[in-house]
Amino acid sequence: MRMLDKLSENILDKLSIDFLRNQVLKNAYGNDDTVIAALDARMLLVWYLFFGLVPWFVNDIPFLIGCFLLVAVTTMLARVAGLVLFLFGVGVFAQTGYLLLVTLLFGGDASAIAPLLVLTLKVATVSLASITIFSGLDPDKLANGLMWYGCPERLSFSISYAYRMLPMLMEEFQNVLLSYRLRGNAPAHDTLSGKIRYLIYQVKVIMHAFYPLMLNTAKRSRTTVEVLEIKGYRYAAVNQEVKKMKLASMKVTNNDLLFLSVSFLWVAVTVLISTLI
Repeated sequence: MRMLDKLSENILDKLSIDFLRNQVLKNAYGNDDTVIAALDARMLLVWYLFFGLVPWFVNDIPFLIGCFLLVAVTTMLARVAGLVLFLFGVGVFAQTGYLLLVTLLFGGDASAIAPLLVLTLKVATVSLASITIFSGLDPDKLANGLMWYGCPERLSFSISYAYRMLPMLMEEFQNVLLSYRLRGNAPAHDTLSGKIRYLIYQVKVIMHAFYPLMLNTAKRSRTTVEVLEIKGYRYAAVNQEVKKMKLASMKVTNNDLLFLSVSFLWVAVTVLISTLI
């Protein structure tokens, strides 16, 4: 019983708002010193374009396993937050893992493993590639990379602004939750059943906080837009001199070429192994 109480306390501690906020902000802003973050945004986008699209059109298991192992290594190099990896695992199981269990429970045999393995590898590879890219690119690098490839400036700015909204969203979310807690009466959580009721109470509060969160964030976003307009954002968006200044910091180095070379050499090896098999 004491072991269960201690386990439930640890789970509740991990599910605190401060922990979730720190994990989200760490994944978005805390990976500037990694190997992936030091690479050029244009090269990373090319790399992601391959590993985010090609696996969907290939059904060869050795090739998919090779791609999965490569993106798993890059995810480790990007130092992705533990919460994101946990959500990745839950998401992959929710999309493909339960299908295997249902197939086996309702009379399926081992022949169903191969198709489900192909689907799982596809989802896992593309998901890890996305995690690697968006953990290694800060808002400015991502926006500049998209702009260099001809993406409309407003669209690239919108993506960058969505990144910058994360701290604002987390701060506003915490404020709304604190206001609900001040006005509410949380159930006692001294026992295991009380901890379960307390966890359910927390989930309900989070659901009720959604609308005030969106409303307050929209108000603050309007202020931000007004500040941008005062500073001449629309003029800067269409001025070629400003665009040239923004993109001047982008530079392809030997590390970028080495990263792409190793990645596509690994893909070539997996294709060769798949052909021989």
